[in-house]
Amino acid sequence: MTTTSGAPEPRAAAGDWWRSAVIYQIYPRSFADGNGDGTGDLAGVRSRLGYLRDLGVDAVWYTPWYASPLADGGYDVRDYRTIDPAFGTLQDAEALIAEARELGIRTIVDVVPNHVSAEHEWFRAALAAAPGSPERERFWFHDGKGPGGDQMPTRWVSSFQGDTWTRTTNPDGTPGQWYLHLFTPEQPDVNWNHPDVRQEHEDVLRFWFDRGAAGIRIDSAALIVKDPALPEVPATPGPGEHPHLDRDEIHDVYRGWRRVADEYAEPRVLVGEVWLADHERFAQYLRPDEMHTAFNFDFMARPWDAKELRESIRTTLEAHAPVGAPATWVLSNHDVTRPVTRYGREDSSFDFAAKRFGTPSDLDLGTRRARAAALLVAALPGALYVYQGDELGLPEADVPRELIQDPMHFRSEGVDPGRDGCRVPLPWTRTGPSLGFGPDGGAAPWLPQPGDWAGRSVEAQAGDPGSMLTLYRRALHLRRDLPALHTEPLAWLDLGDDVLAFTRGAGFACVVNLGADPVPLPDGATVLLSSGPADGVVGPDVAVWLRPAP
Repeated sequence: MTTTSGAPEPRAAAGDWWRSAVIYQIYPRSFADGNGDGTGDLAGVRSRLGYLRDLGVDAVWYTPWYASPLADGGYDVRDYRTIDPAFGTLQDAEALIAEARELGIRTIVDVVPNHVSAEHEWFRAALAAAPGSPERERFWFHDGKGPGGDQMPTRWVSSFQGDTWTRTTNPDGTPGQWYLHLFTPEQPDVNWNHPDVRQEHEDVLRFWFDRGAAGIRIDSAALIVKDPALPEVPATPGPGEHPHLDRDEIHDVYRGWRRVADEYAEPRVLVGEVWLADHERFAQYLRPDEMHTAFNFDFMARPWDAKELRESIRTTLEAHAPVGAPATWVLSNHDVTRPVTRYGREDSSFDFAAKRFGTPSDLDLGTRRARAAALLVAALPGALYVYQGDELGLPEADVPRELIQDPMHFRSEGVDPGRDGCRVPLPWTRTGPSLGFGPDGGAAPWLPQPGDWAGRSVEAQAGDPGSMLTLYRRALHLRRDLPALHTEPLAWLDLGDDVLAFTRGAGFACVVNLGADPVPLPDGATVLLSSGPADGVVGPDVAVWLRPAP
């Protein structure tokens, strides 16, 4: 039995390359260190562009590289028009964008519209100004409740846990107004009802588009608009009723951004970070006059279970079809536990609230599943995102408590290990104090690399036909060369409850065995690529790409 899901995807041409692109995420602090100071930088990325070309990626998304005090890993931006000195200069960024494009690799940069750094010139001016001043109107300054204004204006909960309001101090030392921050106090939220905020962000888009950026990734995209009445969050908010999430007015902002993106001869691409459980509300961000694509977090959070993953794939494709947008697929990112570790746990799903120190994982099992998952997501209709290091099969690192820098750890009062475990600098070589992350004789990496990562390095895996890196390279190149993976919809095959199997046209099939028993290969099928042994059967936790019999 077959069922078809998802509209046909056009092959990624110059104007619509993003519909089926492979996009590689770089966390600049941890990719490659060019100057030996222990922190990754743009010079390091430029030195490794050949690696990205050979891997087979179409674009690179960089997490924020702007001037920042790094209270939240660069997502507290002080100046969008300046590269943080730890990463290089604006000229370095321009050269990187141009050199990558010469190799066929486009660039997507991060924009964080919900907030700025507390060191941003606008916020410094707001703190220096009086209540009710124009400077404060760009943010959410508000008098407190109760006698003396000692109580916070709302009881909204931070995305990083804890309170969302911090009280200021007046010049005479007395307590002042409160300001809103959905993340850390060092990240004050801006007021999207203010014309300055809208104009500034549209100018920032043009600034980077003019320098060759092919697109913008929009951080926390559904959070930016707030209800000015500042009501408490209802117990069960209806569509559009949440005071600071997915408000209806938000779509006017992104329609304005789309107009900016479409000004260019090669239209620029808007990619949203949209965490919403409601698929219909999610799809509204992808209407033809808003964003081009948005991240699919539902799939990434699901456990290694055939029923769960099939349901996520089905609902994702059905949600995208009415608006004509491509789905996106990703196994992890700079916030999420790496798949090798996650898939080896008893609970292989992902939930920020459930992260704890010492959660056991069978890394051999997790690696087998991560290899199969890589082929699964690479075979699905839409765009594929790969987080740096997943192509090496890196596990989540156990960062010593005294070296953790992530604010999520501290705001959880030490319960949550935070996100640093997936941000540890990459190993490039088998030897050297930083395994090739930085030059010999350079400073130690900003986070320590595990002692067994030499065997997981690029150098160790490059010549190994059975390595994770070789699997990714073969998969991404084959994905690029197979027209069906750019043009054909998905049609499910029924091979049992524990098997995910589908075709993409008459010439391609993918079979993923999530059960405990081997599954026979279809008669007459030719194996194109396999994540594990596939001699007549698909073993447990193995994925196979096939050319079905005529």
